[in-house]
Amino acid sequence: MKRMKAIYLQSPGDIKVEEVAYPQRGENDVLIKTRSLGICGSDIGAYMGTNPLVSYPRIIGHEAAGEVAAVPEGETELAVGDHVVIEPYVYCGKCYPCQNNRTNCCENLTVRGVHIDGAMSEYFVHPRNLVHKVPKEIPWNLLAMVEPLTISMHAVKRSRVKAGEHVAITGSGPIGLLAAQYALTLNAIPIVVDPVEERLEFAKQLGVTYTVNPVKADAVNEIKAITNGRMAEVIIEASGNAAAVRSTIDYVSYAGRISLVGWPKSEIALPTALFTKKELDIVGSRNSFHAFPESVKLVGGHKVDVAAVITKTISFEEVPALVSDIAAHPGNYLKVVALL
Repeated sequence: MKRMKAIYLQSPGDIKVEEVAYPQRGENDVLIKTRSLGICGSDIGAYMGTNPLVSYPRIIGHEAAGEVAAVPEGETELAVGDHVVIEPYVYCGKCYPCQNNRTNCCENLTVRGVHIDGAMSEYFVHPRNLVHKVPKEIPWNLLAMVEPLTISMHAVKRSRVKAGEHVAITGSGPIGLLAAQYALTLNAIPIVVDPVEERLEFAKQLGVTYTVNPVKADAVNEIKAITNGRMAEVIIEASGNAAAVRSTIDYVSYAGRISLVGWPKSEIALPTALFTKKELDIVGSRNSFHAFPESVKLVGGHKVDVAAVITKTISFEEVPALVSDIAAHPGNYLKVVALL
């Protein structure tokens, strides 16, 4: 039986490069030779055993780009050798969300690298309808950032951001920083809120004018001053931190919108009376929906500087050691990309 190398997570804390069976392509699947992979926070959660959605053993990875190695019979738009990125969210097409164009939160969703084996292998198969052809001139390391950008884009879209609005973003990890950049493309005004001063300085390098350190200053007063007393019309919560989630209610304007994209680490008590008093629109944001073509254009056209968010580029064989180090020292990294 043909074998290949994969990043294999036997159980929490037990990660290695291992030989596994070559994937078997179904009639509607594309066989993809992996060329680049992003290491996501969910991969780190899988390694640490803190991601409740992951089952073991598991080949991790879902931020993937590669070359087409085989296509379904009769395929006319994709050919062997084409460069592609994948939407890693495999949906059922039958449930209520799927029937209402919300496939990203399908009741039976299976995410590659979480519920089913991922793309951190030399080859993998993926449903044809979730494979997107991309221009060959876009470098492989940047293509690994297409999927993370869609997560940020979806959070912004869920909150219906308009030009001229203030968008306070709590959390300056990759998703928060990409959300800030995407808000700029919409001519909105991002305000990045984070207790890590180095991250705030980095946000300024990416074009963000306003940053707030809630440890060093009264964030409510800072945002009030920036917005001429109104507070932020939109909040993107990208940290999952309990205190940050609670603060969104204070940072948002009356009739404002809050988009929750960070996964909370614990249940949070919130002042629900303020939801009504301010008549807030509070939405969850999970994965993305129909965002990949736009993300590819933004990355390929350098409208969003995804390269700046890549802390390190590594080889496939280095992935286990880097996953372990990211888990131990998360503040040292934004995004790590592996090239095959």
